[in-house]
Amino acid sequence: MFDISFFEIMIISMIALIVIGPERLPQVARTLGHLIGRCRQFVYSVKTDIHNEIRMEELKNMHSTMHETVQSIEDSVRKEIDEIKSATDTNSPQETIEAKPDTATNKAKTDSLVKPATRDSRQSRHDTLDKDNASPPE
Repeated sequence: MFDISFFEIMIISMIALIVIGPERLPQVARTLGHLIGRCRQFVYSVKTDIHNEIRMEELKNMHSTMHETVQSIEDSVRKEIDEIKSATDTNSPQETIEAKPDTATNKAKTDSLVKPATRDSRQSRHDTLDKDNASPPE
């Protein structure tokens, strides 16, 4: 941190021993250790706060970018939907007029094919076949 060598620390501790005295030196060293610990903790908390603020700013920028992207995609999708609706609305009246008879005819055909054969319908079909196969009178 301060780039102090071991020799420099020894000189500082000798001067501190002479100035402070041997009785108060342990108490001063303990107090100095607590102050250094608090300074380190303060520096760490400041670094953490700065880092968190930077990350929050990046997240806000990312959020705004994503929001703009979503808005542009949403606008383009709405535009395409509107174009499709307008295209189908212009073709719709003719197609519905032409499609209605076909739909009714197709439904009737489908119903007759899907309808299960009952005993009466089988009997009437059998009678119809007999009439068709009957020989004409001579």
